[in-house]
Amino acid sequence: MTLDAVAATSPQPLIDAGKFVLRPVHKSDAGLFALYAGDRRVAEATHSIPHPLPPGAADAFVSRAMKRPVDEDIWVMDGTRSGLAEVLGVISLKRMDVAKYNRDQSEIGYWVAPAFWNLGIASAAVQAMVAANPQANRTMFAEVFQDNPGSARVLTNAGFQYLGDAETFCVARKARVPTWTYIRKLG
Repeated sequence: MTLDAVAATSPQPLIDAGKFVLRPVHKSDAGLFALYAGDRRVAEATHSIPHPLPPGAADAFVSRAMKRPVDEDIWVMDGTRSGLAEVLGVISLKRMDVAKYNRDQSEIGYWVAPAFWNLGIASAAVQAMVAANPQANRTMFAEVFQDNPGSARVLTNAGFQYLGDAETFCVARKARVPTWTYIRKLG
């Protein structure tokens, strides 16, 4: 499916991130999701990706990402327009407190495939997401593991401010992991 066709048929906007575009998830993404998310380094940098990745997990992720309505919008970092891979990584915005308080805030999450690390992909994706603000948030939050200072730099470079320390469970590590929490006020 072309990017123009995606733009015409999806409730999620295409977001320009420079050398790549953030686009909604396609069914055809499942194979590359399985390959990249199946990498221990990716799984251990996220809260929820198990390692090893169980059979069918990538297909289930795609189905969840394409379902409407949702509390989390998921975009693919698609590099095809610059001759890069169709899937460089994933970025998402998960709505917070919608049913109870509706405070116009979301949590941003992202991962980049190891082949594309240290190329500025995550920084460009987060900065594009903040600039586009597709959910019209007043506040975005993010949480990164303390043993991933590169991901923390991605956030601070996008204007996020350190909020505090916490911890969360990492499925791949099967353990609680110390985190840094960040906040970005918008408008």
